Amino acid sequence: MRYSIVLSYAGAGFCGWQRQPSDPSVQECLEDALGKLLGGEVPVIGAGRTDTGVNAIGYVACFDGPEGLAADDFRYKLNAILPRSVVVSCVAPAGADFHPRFDAVRREYTYFLHRCKDPFVEAFSWQCGYPGLDFEAMNSAAGLLVGTHDFSCFEKVGADNKTSVCTVFEAYWKPYVPGFRTVIPSEAKESRYWYFRISADRFLRNMVRAIVGTLIEVGRGKRSIDDFAGLILPADNPSAKSKGPNRSLAGESVPGHALFLSKVEY
Repeated sequence: MRYSIVLSYAGAGFCGWQRQPSDPSVQECLEDALGKLLGGEVPVIGAGRTDTGVNAIGYVACFDGPEGLAADDFRYKLNAILPRSVVVSCVAPAGADFHPRFDAVRREYTYFLHRCKDPFVEAFSWQCGYPGLDFEAMNSAAGLLVGTHDFSCFEKVGADNKTSVCTVFEAYWKPYVPGFRTVIPSEAKESRYWYFRISADRFLRNMVRAIVGTLIEVGRGKRSIDDFAGLILPADNPSAKSKGPNRSLAGESVPGHALFLSKVEY
């Protein structure tokens, strides 16, 4: 019987979701825990890859197991085995043909940055100390991402997917105040903390981190909005099927520890 499983994980210490020959992955961690509970090997299918160090909230996976698992009790036992960096919030029966990756219709990523030194957000936010970032310009550029386009300029070189076309539903920057700062009085200002949110039907490898890095260049005045627009190629661009050296045209990728896969919808 097939079961869906919803989990969250802190990406530090993992090479990403997908199992690798030599480095620890979230998939390997979860499969090992399931194997201890059910006996033998228990393959797990996930909603997609995440890069090294990237975090996830509400990540969806599935596995095949015996009928009649007591979901709440099984979840409790699974969490007792898993490390503190991985937590399962739900285990439930799923359709026999359910596939977490191919059945997903929308994915959302959120990237956090802070403009001042703050040791209490350092683990999950990137300190971006460039002076005078123009978030209005960055939002104008981010709006150009919406729609169906070829995003090969933001894709990791050597990716093995057949197409670089994605449909982006929303992309924007927004200021916020970290939750603990709203409880403990401090001098924290909303303008010092920002997040970038983007949702799409699918994402390419390294796509979000490359987009954020390039938007930072727009905010610094190092790249114009028109130049950024030139990196977003038409959906019928030949590179959608034949990769060209487009990645070098975009900006550097930002660190992975501040990126969250924040939602998967079916």
